[in-house]
Amino acid sequence: MTSDRTPPWRESRWKRAQAAAISTVGWPAMEALGGTYAWRVLGQRYLDAVTASGLAPIHAFWHGRVLAATLFFRDRGIVVITSENFDGEWIARIIGKFGYGTARGSSSRGGVRALVGLRRELKEGRPVAFTLDGPRGPARTAQPGAVWLAGATGHPILPFHIEADRAWTAKSWDKHQVPKPGATISVAIGEPIYVEGTDDEVVETARVDLEARLRALEASLK
Repeated sequence: MTSDRTPPWRESRWKRAQAAAISTVGWPAMEALGGTYAWRVLGQRYLDAVTASGLAPIHAFWHGRVLAATLFFRDRGIVVITSENFDGEWIARIIGKFGYGTARGSSSRGGVRALVGLRRELKEGRPVAFTLDGPRGPARTAQPGAVWLAGATGHPILPFHIEADRAWTAKSWDKHQVPKPGATISVAIGEPIYVEGTDDEVVETARVDLEARLRALEASLK
């Protein structure tokens, strides 16, 4: 019998094999593609300053830049939320190859448990990351999870945006950008945001501010 915490697809040996196969193919494909990219970083001093402070950052960006972000921030021990569904499983397997940890959950299932997990990871000194408008959108609208976590822990949000000079754009809700081979990818890192508490008004004010900062970072790369 499937427990309340066990997604039904996990009971299928075929589905588990599919997830393994996708990750086996997906990881080397991303590795090969990433090897062709050139990177340009703006605002590195903000990341350096947060790291020097001893507080692990809460990285925050838009879902439509997951591929490039995964490659840029690889092998830093960052922990991210991945859904408990089938797609979340193969994604978790792929990003694990790039040095990421995972907290399983989403806005629709297991979200509170995932946030508790991320709070624990921050306490133990590991950085975390949020796709603010994931997993389903609406695109470019920040959900409050990252802001709440910052207010609850005192750890800063570190917003960033990524833009490639040449890319394919998927016909998906997030218009996901896949940089073409040989692309130059620019990463704009913004000033850290500290959130004072978890009151609803505080969280909403910080959420709106975070959206505005991400729009400004995106505009700086145009």
